[in-house]
This record gives sequence, C-alpha cells and structure tokens, in this order.
Amino acid sequence: MSIPFAPPDAHPDPDPLAELRARGIHAPSVQSLAHDQSPFARPARSWTRHLAPGVVLSARPIDLGDGCLTNAFTLAVDLDRAGCRPVSSPGGFHLRSLVTGPVVAAVSGAFAYISDDPAYQPAEPCLDLAVRDHQAASLPTATKPALLIHHGRLVVRPLAATGTLTVAGYQHTWIGSKQPPPHPTPPGHLTVYGAANCRIRYHDDPRTGFRRDVDSAANATPRDPDVLDCTVFPTPSGARIATLHPGGGADLFAGAYVLRARRPWPAHLVPGAPVHVTAIDTFATADVGSALSLGPSVADAAAGLTAAWDQSLGTSPFRPDARYARTLLSRDGRHLSLTVLDGAPLAPTFQGVTVQETAELCQRAGHDPAAVFHLDGGQTSKVAFRHGHGRADAVGSLHYLRWPRHEDEPFRWEGLDGRRLYSALQITPNEESR
Repeated sequence: MSIPFAPPDAHPDPDPLAELRARGIHAPSVQSLAHDQSPFARPARSWTRHLAPGVVLSARPIDLGDGCLTNAFTLAVDLDRAGCRPVSSPGGFHLRSLVTGPVVAAVSGAFAYISDDPAYQPAEPCLDLAVRDHQAASLPTATKPALLIHHGRLVVRPLAATGTLTVAGYQHTWIGSKQPPPHPTPPGHLTVYGAANCRIRYHDDPRTGFRRDVDSAANATPRDPDVLDCTVFPTPSGARIATLHPGGGADLFAGAYVLRARRPWPAHLVPGAPVHVTAIDTFATADVGSALSLGPSVADAAAGLTAAWDQSLGTSPFRPDARYARTLLSRDGRHLSLTVLDGAPLAPTFQGVTVQETAELCQRAGHDPAAVFHLDGGQTSKVAFRHGHGRADAVGSLHYLRWPRHEDEPFRWEGLDGRRLYSALQITPNEESR
C-alpha cells in the first residue's frame, strides 16, 4: 500500500524536557543530548497494554551484563484477529501519523537509503523490493527475505531476485544485479540495478560527528560498451522508460530502477515504453498487494552473512562487536511478534545489542534465530501506538534529535516522531474484532 505524501517536518511536542521528565528521563537541555545520551540509560518498568483484540504491546528491561542494558518493546499480533500490512511512500512519513482511523500500531519498516545530503536523494528510497497496490515500485537486486501480502494473507519468506516483466507488451525475464547471471542468458534477458547498489561514504563533521552521503559522480551503473541501460520512472499511468544510456553509466537515483539489456538489445526499449512487472520470484504481482524486502535473519547476521545489505547501509550495523538498537520480526503460525531492542548511540551502557546478543535473546525467548528477521534498526527502531482514545504515543529511539541544517540552528528533539521513514508495518484489528 502507498501512503500519501507527508510534510517534510514533524510537529514538535511542546516542552520536550517536560515530555522526557514525564517518562522518567531527566536531561539538562536538549542540546546536551547531542553529546551525552546517558539519561536514556535506565531500565523501563515492565508493563503490558492491550491495544485491541489480538494486539498486545509489552515492555521489559533486559540486563546484558557488564553494566549494560536494553529495553525490549514487543508488539504481539494474533493474525486471526488483526492484520499487518507493509506500507511505503517515496515522499516519506513519520510513524505516529500512520496510527489513525482503525490502525492501532505501526512499526518501523524496511531498510531505506539514508544520507545527510538533501540535494541528492533517490527517486525511490526503498532498498530492493517495494510493492504498492499490486505495482512494483522497486525491484530486488539480491535474493533477500521479504514480507508480502499475497492473496490478502501475510507471507514471510526468502524471495529470489528474479522474475518477469513486459516492456511495451513484450515479455522479458529479469534478475537482480547482485545475483550470478543465468547461463546461458535467455534472449531479451534484463538485469536490475537500483538504490541498493549505492555505496554510502562517511565524513567527519565537527558538530554532528559524521556526515553520510554518496559520490554522485560514481553512483552509476558499471560502464560496458555492450549494454543499454534503461532508467524506469513511475508516472500516474504506470512505470515507463524515461532515459536510455548506451554503454551504461546510468544514475542509480534517477528513477525507480534501471533495466540493463545486452547486445543485441530489442528495438522496443525506447523512452516512453511502458514497463509492467508481472512476477517476482514465483509470485505474480497481480496477487501481491504490498511487499517489502526485510533485513537478514538473526542467525545470518550473527554468522556475518550480510553482504547483500552492507554497502548500501554504510557502516554495517551487523558488525560482530557493534551495539545497535534493533527491530525484529518473527512469525509462528498465527502469531506475529515485532520487537524493538532499544538503545542510544551516545549512552555507553545503553547502545543496543550486538548480533550475537540478539541471537541469544531470541533463543532465550523460544524463537529460532533463523526465522527472526531484522527490520530497519538504529535510530529508526520505534513502535507507535494508540492506547484507548488518546493521541498516538511511541516507544523506542526517544533520544532522536534532528540534526542542524545550518550552523546557527540548534538540535531539535523529535523523539516521539523519530526519523522520517519510507516504509512501515501497520497493525489493524479485523472488523469483527473491532
């Protein structure tokens, strides 16, 4: 499902220090939190809230040893009584804005492109697969686990970066650019590139510590005299080829994705030609209402099998010794669990959990780490929810600050809204439950 465009700025809650104090978090000033987030290093009190029939949110502190801790916020969903659907938007949104109408909760979704350069952003910020309203907004470059709504039902499974599509009515097979090419290559076969092929780089910043961006000049498909790259762009009437790039060198951010053909390329690959993705792996897109690529399983992250994610995420959050806040998804029959393991990067005893600690916590909770998957973590880890008839609240990443956009601007606390997202999971009770 797609989400209408949301304004670029969140509406800050009045008196952020009072808001934090009400939650037991005492900081001398908002500006101090840019350097010291230790006020957030406190164990949460244990509580359970029934948000709707079949939807329960709970909190509990977890002692990690050596003076370190995390707080776990778990949203448990009975899929016989409530639904979970992935939503996304290239315009972005804040998580609390999704908790409206019958929606009782929302959780941060798939990994997306993050950069501190507002002047150079991808047309489609979702990394790898995103399906909206039965239309593929972006295609996977690598085989990854995915969450999809297939014939109205939630499916969580690995999805191969292969499929079929039509260009101007002509059938083609396609494969992700990070996959080994088929041999022999079928006639008319296409290779997919997208924002997930980018490489994030880091620079020191005297005020914020670091700055992320990509080298726009190098952020392009590989050069090859025997290829034709076709940039595909969404339009109100559907996706179409926007520009052609003989010899490669197509900007990875200029469209939703890039289709690469090898000589002799078909004559119907021309600007304006309509593109319709007909299948992803074995799933016909007509049967998929919405979908998102997931992060690696907890088991794969603990084993270091994360190459498909690393370069487009910059400094990998799956490094063995790295502590990060993490968002996890697991499904066991009719039961779906969405858990945030909280942390703040500038709180030495509360920076999150390592991939190995995550695996151990999953095993302790009775979950197979191979069947638990990462969603977007770090400062994106958040659950927004409505309890009773009040306004939407949030847990996770309450330390979040909006970085200054110019030298004279202060840091601004946006802990309840958090980072601007491009995808999320919405939880809605079934009509009969409501």
